[in-house]
Amino acid sequence: MGWARFGTLTATRVSAITHDPADLTSGFWAVVLTFEGELTALRFEEVRQGAAPTTRAWKRLTGNWRSSLDRTAYLTGVAQIRERVGAGTVYQVNLCRVLTHDLAEDADVPGLAALLQGEHPAPYEATIHAPEAGLDIVCASPEGYLERHDSLLTSRPIKGTATHLSRMLPKDYAENVMIVDLVRNDIARVCRPGTVRVDRLCAPESHPGLVHLVSDVGGELRPGVGWSDILAATFPPGSVSGAPKVTALKAIQDLEPVPRGPYCGALGWIDADRGTARLAVGIRSFWADREGDGRRVLRFGTGAGITWGSDPTAEWEETDLKAAALISLAGGRHSARVDP
Repeated sequence: MGWARFGTLTATRVSAITHDPADLTSGFWAVVLTFEGELTALRFEEVRQGAAPTTRAWKRLTGNWRSSLDRTAYLTGVAQIRERVGAGTVYQVNLCRVLTHDLAEDADVPGLAALLQGEHPAPYEATIHAPEAGLDIVCASPEGYLERHDSLLTSRPIKGTATHLSRMLPKDYAENVMIVDLVRNDIARVCRPGTVRVDRLCAPESHPGLVHLVSDVGGELRPGVGWSDILAATFPPGSVSGAPKVTALKAIQDLEPVPRGPYCGALGWIDADRGTARLAVGIRSFWADREGDGRRVLRFGTGAGITWGSDPTAEWEETDLKAAALISLAGGRHSARVDP
């Protein structure tokens, strides 16, 4: 049966599965929301502090990872986004690619979580293993999509990535400010007027091998607002879509050849009884999937925020930088070949 682990919190005994956020009114739920907006939520009857169920050790992958966009296609996409920025239709677009590796039928994806926890710790680490819902995900996300404590709603968007703070560019700070403005607007749709605030702006945070710029945006929810309202107002996360969100999503639809799935969506838990929640942006995550011919595969997404100031080669290299450490842990050889 399915189970989930979020940091030191372990949930077992699935009692319900829903795809409707309106059902998230009582109980403890593990939540996965794809970038395309497909929700899967599992209600668990037992939640405790402690270790997750035992899993088999991860057998590192061999062979090649395949990329949904090769280097040439990605650079072309960056150039096209810059044209859209120049035309005034968009200011920033997060352009992503999905990496895919063949996966043995008996490979135990949660076994990968132990490697990540030991060598790539993350504030929003999570594992959701629920065959009954078709979910097998290991997450090492550093980014908070939404946290809720009673009426307080907070988002922690990340924009700006470098190997050292001294290498952060003016473009990185500009991106962060643009997305903070977008997130403020999103949250304001469900919060009391005058309560939305920015508690941190472009604060550096260190993570394994990387430094990010992180901002905190919060507000007080209006009475009677439910999860259907909150998700409708704020999803998909602004940091992994772009600004303005509507035209950024159109660019993503035009330029990315495959769905993102859980990558850049939301992943975490909602405790409807206590009025608390902790949802990550679904980045730095592996998930098992099936190809059209039935082959089992492991996927991993990576991307970069594109603005007028973007250098196409540097943006491609940023996607490699973000993927390098985790792909190395999982194993396999990184290839820029496009999925057949």
